[in-house]
Amino acid sequence: MTPTSRRCFALATLAAAAFGLAPVPASAQDRWPSRPIRLVVPFTPGGVTDTSGRVVAEFLGRRLGQQVIVDNKPGASGNIGMALVKDAPADGYTLALAFDGTMVINPHVFAKVPFDPLKDYSSIGKIGNATLILVANPAAPVKTVADLVRVSKATPGGLSFGTSGTGGTPHIAGELLKMRTGANLTHVPYKGGGQALTDVVGGSIPLVYTAVAGAHGFVKSGKLHAIAVSSAKRSSSLPDVPTFAEAGVPDFVVDSWVGLLAPAGLPAAIAARLNAELNAVLEDPEAREKLRTLGIEPTPGSAAGFQDEMARDLARYGQVVKAAGIKVE
Repeated sequence: MTPTSRRCFALATLAAAAFGLAPVPASAQDRWPSRPIRLVVPFTPGGVTDTSGRVVAEFLGRRLGQQVIVDNKPGASGNIGMALVKDAPADGYTLALAFDGTMVINPHVFAKVPFDPLKDYSSIGKIGNATLILVANPAAPVKTVADLVRVSKATPGGLSFGTSGTGGTPHIAGELLKMRTGANLTHVPYKGGGQALTDVVGGSIPLVYTAVAGAHGFVKSGKLHAIAVSSAKRSSSLPDVPTFAEAGVPDFVVDSWVGLLAPAGLPAAIAARLNAELNAVLEDPEAREKLRTLGIEPTPGSAAGFQDEMARDLARYGQVVKAAGIKVE
């Protein structure tokens, strides 16, 4: 190359760089994902929320060709883990398992949460609904919703119903049921759904509002009596149990849900890829069966649809929390 040619090449390279046309380093050309992805689960290992996240992580990793590693970050009813995700880079390598209790109830029951549920995250998609059920000790004189209303009004102090804790979706469902039916119910919060179920089986309390997955075995064995499920349709695992709507409470639908979020500002192409792959996972027969075993009905759909549902639930549950005076110190 002559001196003149070298000068021309150098000038051309500088000009291309100035206009963004210079060759891009190889590392920037790597297609996403080029390394493992972290899925933050804001709860301890072993619960239904954590287990559903592990199912999705396994099958999503297969489709993306990279391992999706579950990283449990529990604390403050999920607030700690969600705050970590909010502050993570929006590059597709950090995702969050979003739980309705954390995203649409915590902002109302806590004096302050370290995130904005609608502004601080990019929606990926909903994973599914966990059907909730109201169950009773078989010795309690409550077999139907009509019994519940009648007996509770005639009982001094009302009937106690246990849940996994103050401000959780089962608690909100019970408070909404009181508002819609006039039933005289008293909430008894536990530190987990397991102890609440143990106490209702033992007769310490007459009622428990919980997830179908936890109550299923007790109902099947006759240790608990199922009154109704609060989903729009009957549970596939307990098809003989009516919905609250069928039992005389119109439009009473309260499901617990889980979904996937990422930090706000996620590139559109990565968000679209994640939504498509998540929906493919939720259509996979093996993944669907594993989720259903956990009591979660898979619900493939759009990222925008999931965002809209979060916004609706945030407003809806805010009204219930305010009316019931629910607060977590």
